[in-house]
Amino acid sequence: MSQSLLIISRQPPWAGPGAREALDIALAGGAFDLPLGLLFLDDGVFQLAPAQQPRVLQQKNLSANLQALPMFGVESLYASARSLQERGLDELTLAVQVLDDAALIALIDRYDQVITL
Repeated sequence: MSQSLLIISRQPPWAGPGAREALDIALAGGAFDLPLGLLFLDDGVFQLAPAQQPRVLQQKNLSANLQALPMFGVESLYASARSLQERGLDELTLAVQVLDDAALIALIDRYDQVITL
């Protein structure tokens, strides 16, 4: 039986390779039918913000990777309610389950392995 994996993405899309690496791991795991979830936490929720302009910062656009997640079988997508609220994000580009702090703890406990990027 495969071990389940939770990837916690804490980096905004413009602060280096962390956000892209989290998405790459999720896409690779989904391609191999690994039971996994992806949690956007802290500044990682900025990946879900609409109308991003990554070229202004000479970055690659992550929106295509985000939209590909369900096609690769990555359907367990979560975001921290507190992180969204603290950053004023109420409109998101991807359907995610928004969780409060207690639900986040339960979520993390449910997975066998956790990677934080």
